[in-house]
Amino acid sequence: MESYLLDWANLLLRWVHVITAIAWIGSSFYFVFLDSSLTPPEDDGLKKQGVSGELWAVHGGGFYHPVKFAVSPPRLPSHLHWFFWESYSTWMSGFALFTMSYLYSASTYLIDKSRMDWAPATAIVVALAFFVVFWLLYDAICRIFGQKKNGDAIVGALVFVLVCVASWLACDWFAGRAAFLLVGAMLATAMSANVFFWIIPGQRTVVAQIKAGQPVDPIHGKRGKQRSVHNTYFTLPVLFAMLSNHYSFAWSHPQNWLVLILMMLAGAAIRQFFVMRHGYKLGKSGNPLPYALVGVAVIVGAIVWMRPAAGVAPAAEASGAGGIISGGQNGYISVQTVLEQRCTQCHGAQVQMKNLRLDSPGSAKQHAQAIYQQVVVQKLMPMNNATQMTDAERALIGRWYAAGAPAQ
Repeated sequence: MESYLLDWANLLLRWVHVITAIAWIGSSFYFVFLDSSLTPPEDDGLKKQGVSGELWAVHGGGFYHPVKFAVSPPRLPSHLHWFFWESYSTWMSGFALFTMSYLYSASTYLIDKSRMDWAPATAIVVALAFFVVFWLLYDAICRIFGQKKNGDAIVGALVFVLVCVASWLACDWFAGRAAFLLVGAMLATAMSANVFFWIIPGQRTVVAQIKAGQPVDPIHGKRGKQRSVHNTYFTLPVLFAMLSNHYSFAWSHPQNWLVLILMMLAGAAIRQFFVMRHGYKLGKSGNPLPYALVGVAVIVGAIVWMRPAAGVAPAAEASGAGGIISGGQNGYISVQTVLEQRCTQCHGAQVQMKNLRLDSPGSAKQHAQAIYQQVVVQKLMPMNNATQMTDAERALIGRWYAAGAPAQ
């Protein structure tokens, strides 16, 4: 019953997390588009009000005319919409999901003893330290270099180095799937912290100054804009890190830290293309196509680099039709020893994780498709390969499944 309830909690938290993330990322994409698409106002009345840019758009059968005030409007409206709960709810639901999926079962999901054989409490503390330490270093870089000459370029270079170091450490210390997710959560934490510590406080200060009739200090808008831009470029790298846990070929690669860095770099480059394309159409920026081409080239390069070595068939391919004999060498007896040595510690008579037992021919046949998907295709099981299942053993299970998963 506990496992059943945990599965429901995991599903519902994941659902909430995806919904809130869509809302946050969607508003981020929209406002980047809006900023890039604004043109100087043509109406003299708008110019006199201090409008710095306007946009005409059509959507859903209606016409929209948003305008932007460079510093402050002549008066505040009675209702002012704030964009922050999208960020906060995304982080809170994500952290709850991370806690339930990884921290709650750290010994199973977070720790890979072949990398670091540490106690669960130690692994949890170190994982949480990634969030705090990265934010403090990132924030210090922005504070020290952000307002200097060529500050954006300096900050970008230093943050890239910081992300690379964090990615290498995470992949060196934690299980591959957990490491990728940890780096994504680390960046997402910095994004939400930008909103909480800089963007919203700056906006509140500006609103308070307007209400008090004081001159508005533009530094608050500049700082908020800087952090918002950083969040924009973190978006696609975070999404890749979050989605990658479903694809073991990425996080199980011997140089998985480099795979993670390359894919996040490609995501940032592609995001730059989308940031610039609207301004390019208006003649406000250069052609952004090279950024997209660089991102695609990095992805293609990673695909070529990570391809299986010639002459070495992946486990999934080794389960093909060649050499299959129903029963006999591909019968249950051929995989029984593998299941006993590699799987029944968690799916046997004493322990049935996910309510699954694999210690009998009938149960193995009943769950043959799940075994094949988890062990051969995705290589997700055994978790973190804690029991050291070999590629030959995975291929053996693949041949057994292709032979019809016989129970004799």
